[in-house]
Amino acid sequence: MPEAGDAFAPLRQRPFALLWLAAIAANIGGFMRDVANAWVVTEIAPTPVWVALIQAAATLPVFLLAIPAGVLADILDRRRLLIGVQLLLAGISLTLAALAGLDALALPELLTLALLGGMGAALMQPAWQAVAPDLVGRTLVRDAVALNSLGLNVARALGPAIGGLLLGLWGPPGTFGLSALGALALLAALVAWRRAPSPPDPLVEHFAGALRAGLRYTRASRELHRVLWRAAGFFGSASAVWALLPLVARQLLGGTAGFYGLLLGAVGAGAVAGALLLPRLRQHLAAEGLLATAAAVEAAVLAALSLGPPRPVAVVLMVALGVAWITALTTLGSLAQAMFPSWVRGRGLAVYLTVFNGALTLGSLGWGGVAEVAGMATALQLAAATLAAMAALGRYWPLPAVDADPGAATPWPTPQPHPGVTLDRGPVMVQLEYQVRPEHREQLVAALYDYGAVRRRDGAVAWGLAEDVEQPELLVEWFVVDSWAEHLRQHQRATARDAQLRAAVLRWHEGSAPPRARHLLTVRRFS
Repeated sequence: MPEAGDAFAPLRQRPFALLWLAAIAANIGGFMRDVANAWVVTEIAPTPVWVALIQAAATLPVFLLAIPAGVLADILDRRRLLIGVQLLLAGISLTLAALAGLDALALPELLTLALLGGMGAALMQPAWQAVAPDLVGRTLVRDAVALNSLGLNVARALGPAIGGLLLGLWGPPGTFGLSALGALALLAALVAWRRAPSPPDPLVEHFAGALRAGLRYTRASRELHRVLWRAAGFFGSASAVWALLPLVARQLLGGTAGFYGLLLGAVGAGAVAGALLLPRLRQHLAAEGLLATAAAVEAAVLAALSLGPPRPVAVVLMVALGVAWITALTTLGSLAQAMFPSWVRGRGLAVYLTVFNGALTLGSLGWGGVAEVAGMATALQLAAATLAAMAALGRYWPLPAVDADPGAATPWPTPQPHPGVTLDRGPVMVQLEYQVRPEHREQLVAALYDYGAVRRRDGAVAWGLAEDVEQPELLVEWFVVDSWAEHLRQHQRATARDAQLRAAVLRWHEGSAPPRARHLLTVRRFS
């Protein structure tokens, strides 16, 4: 049995290894399709606005649909959801290949199919990221999540590179056709995966409730907010290179489709090198240092590209860009993943993906507009300046240090209600009574307020702390949830981090017995 801590241990489990390799192939195919879309539009309508619009069409659906897709990933059978998505993506690539081969690929068709491809990516990403616990043992979940992140980031870098090289060799029809093979490879691996059926869960969430729970969780996580804002700033600024690179290669550097592919190939080579270097870099730099270095390198690359350097120099710059790009992707993505327990991982990662793709979408449109008005060189220089500002931002708004284990902890003891208590009844008020010495009162109050954030995050619609007017040593924590089913879900959502906060509360509770708990269910008047 592989042990936790070995980063590649999940790959020794055959189902995970096959699906991981197939997912890389599928993601590479998707990025190949996006690159071919971007190049075709430079032939049909070679303006910065149209090039940026096609780039945005691939990411806008992920921005709009990632959160609903994350909910579906948490409440539906993820294997069946992923199979349906691969059928859609393979059909899109084959349709593009047919239209390009018939010379019938116009802007409306290209834009529509790019939007559909973005919808498929929106549905796939949260489900695939959240499927790791279904493939490996509990002790290997974190390693599997890290490998998923690495695979996606490497594919994001290699896919455009391979797509650019194929454009120079076989043109758009061949590139679109081969991009379908990745989706078909993952489809075959998913069909071959024999997943054990899950037992019926009486507490399964419905779409609306699951959506509210996911948004509530992310809204309550202030550490996550810092990661999201930093990701939005970095990727919104760095999106200039992806939005404008086809025109930079064609107009600023005077290259052909083959040279564009060479630039993307250099990015891919840099990404692979960066992925191999990251373990060593982490020994010397924390997350903040890695992100600041990546932002500074990307700023320097964009500034140099704006000067129209010789083509060999541009290729070297793209290698450096690839190292910086995957360093930032992996650093921010790993931080986000480390913050979510398994029950909300699909929804939480969907929020991160929404910010990521929203920054790329809005950034692509914005930088395309700047280039249209002020020229590509000016747009690249402004993007370099904003990235330099992002590198300095860490001094004032640093990334959080995520050291605690977000995995599940031992659930709270489940109350035993009388037979008349059904899952849909509510609201429910829970009261817990704490005994405290006067000299420890302030410490207990502070610990309870910290734990109150966990109550609200996991389902409480109201929370408060009260004192007994006759017994000042008695403090009563109370919170309200919508239904009995939602309170039982709270019992299952406890994490190791929550257990640490709970221990801090109990440290100041006086007496050997645990705090007295009361569960009060609303009684309604019936005719």
